[in-house]
Amino acid sequence: MKEVVFSKGFLVALALTFACSLAGSLLAKLPYLQVVGAMVISLLLGMLAQALRRPVAFGSRGIALISNKFLRAGIILLGFRLNLLVLADSGVRTIALACAIVAGTIALTYKLARKMGVDSHLAILTASGCGICGAAAVMGISSQLPEGATERDRVRQSENKVVAVAVVAILGTVFTLVDVALGPLLGLSSSQFGVLAGGSLHEIAHAVAAGSALGSESLDVAIITKLSRVLLLAPAAMVIGLWYRRRHGGEDAGQAAGRVPIPWFMVGFLAASVVGTFVPLGEGALAGLVNTSYLLLGMAMAALGMTVNFRVLLSRGRNALGAAFVASVVLMLFVMAAARLFF
Repeated sequence: MKEVVFSKGFLVALALTFACSLAGSLLAKLPYLQVVGAMVISLLLGMLAQALRRPVAFGSRGIALISNKFLRAGIILLGFRLNLLVLADSGVRTIALACAIVAGTIALTYKLARKMGVDSHLAILTASGCGICGAAAVMGISSQLPEGATERDRVRQSENKVVAVAVVAILGTVFTLVDVALGPLLGLSSSQFGVLAGGSLHEIAHAVAAGSALGSESLDVAIITKLSRVLLLAPAAMVIGLWYRRRHGGEDAGQAAGRVPIPWFMVGFLAASVVGTFVPLGEGALAGLVNTSYLLLGMAMAALGMTVNFRVLLSRGRNALGAAFVASVVLMLFVMAAARLFF
């Protein structure tokens, strides 16, 4: 690793991904780009950089290091955003709804994708992104899946991550616009609309953008509902990792079937949530940690974008997009009914 870190290629990749992440954060503050989110914009900027210059020029090993290690560090720091007491105060209904959404959406999206011919790796990544928290879930869950036995398998898995993030980004943006357009026509209270936004949309940025359309109360409920789903990223990673390894473990499936894959960075994510909840760090420090988290996640997304194969993205993503679209419609209708009945 030391050879990679001190190589010229890594330093170039580090500077470029940092620039993409910083630009993504700034662009995401613009009115029309806010709905897209900083991480997705960083991914797009990385894809643009890849189109303008071959990835090997950035140092492929350096890019791989950034997309892996920086991602995990960013997810750990993201835990400071979760205030467990606020989530607890939101009540059993919100937590129960989050569990039903995550489990049901992942199962439905995966089944539909498999029936439409999507390979299992891409299917579970797309399902996880739709069910939990978008791009961060895709990347977090992918780290729990067994690595391909051949270089070709590993390249395909890397491409699948890009496809899954793109699918989640497209659908999340579309359904955010749908929610905002239909919000005044649905007859929901502000808090009920907040449940709809936080429960049915994929990225935190999507939930914030839609939830704010009906005022501060709707926004607060949307964030709490969405963060309830984010909290389930750690246990979902463990369950999905164990299930997938037993089913598709590859060359080490026999060994993997007998052990639970422990996502240590997810343990760090939960530990950060505990610290952020019970240790008086101050608003400034917490904001700094969360901003650092988004910066690192943006760098990881930009690094991923630098490895994208555009032909694969267009060809392999169609069926995954179709399955996720159907599942997203079902999810929206389910959350809308739950918001009316229980909130």
